[in-house]
Amino acid sequence: MWFKAASLALLASSLTPAKAATITAEIGNVRNARGHVHIDICPQQHFLKEDCPFSGDAPARAGTTWVVVHGVPSGDYAIQAFHDENDNHRVDRALFGIPKEGIGFSNDAPIGLGPPKWDAAKITITGDAQLRLKMRYFLGSSGPDVSRK
Repeated sequence: MWFKAASLALLASSLTPAKAATITAEIGNVRNARGHVHIDICPQQHFLKEDCPFSGDAPARAGTTWVVVHGVPSGDYAIQAFHDENDNHRVDRALFGIPKEGIGFSNDAPIGLGPPKWDAAKITITGDAQLRLKMRYFLGSSGPDVSRK
């Protein structure tokens, strides 16, 4: 009898959908208020690709921009972000593929001679969360103008 009850409880718990999370990404070091800041929340098989299942964007604000993404199930992901200054919905690149616009990754994963590794950017989402990452620019000014006039 206890086996039947335990089996029913396990079946019921597997049929209950997990609550999807709302992720708020605080993107720092945005250099200007042109365009939008876009983020993708990617499982490993979609990391560094353009087809991540969860994404969002917000108008860019110099300094800090917040982007909210709803409906993210629990699991392991990495966030990839870019500052789409000219609103063309892609990262513009210069010679040798160097990004002309700002990019960033969860955990501020290091960017060497190429993009970061999955393990460096991996985060685990178990519910609603606020995450921080910093935009990095390789060409032009490297962050917001904080000089006084």
